[in-house]
Amino acid sequence: METLTAEQASGMEREEFVRRIGPIFEDSPWVAGRAWQRRPFSDFAELRDALTEEMYSASREEQVKLIKAHPDLAGKAAVAGELTPESTGEQASAGLDRLSQEEYEAFTRMNRDYRERFGLPMVVCVREHDKDSILRFAGERLANSTEQEIDTALAEISKIATLRLRDLIQDTDTR
Repeated sequence: METLTAEQASGMEREEFVRRIGPIFEDSPWVAGRAWQRRPFSDFAELRDALTEEMYSASREEQVKLIKAHPDLAGKAAVAGELTPESTGEQASAGLDRLSQEEYEAFTRMNRDYRERFGLPMVVCVREHDKDSILRFAGERLANSTEQEIDTALAEISKIATLRLRDLIQDTDTR
């Protein structure tokens, strides 16, 4: 897909904006729909900030729903080929599509333990990790409270969304 400028994104009708920008937040196009109302965007940073602010200003219920929209890492959806194109590429970038049986079992245990503890999928910006660091990070996060973990998951989603947005929007800011 061709990249756009923030100016081009600003000029889109709401439906087109949500169709193009919405997928940066996993199965949660409402974030882009709300950010569209903040147009015009002068640059990448302003667009990114509008999207992020909408995510953080959402109700806690909406935020938890956004977290729950994320797939388990190397989970059943990945094995079945049911991930979004964005998640498929990201999980592959961390080697999660090439796990040994032992590694797959470690991820299965991690996903189970995490869901039992928090009732949420483990969300991590996998482009910043490899499979070993993801498992270490997950182990550390199991010590968090549920509120801390929701905040951590949202911070990870912000990173994921920023990287996905960079794939779509040219960053013309030269500062």
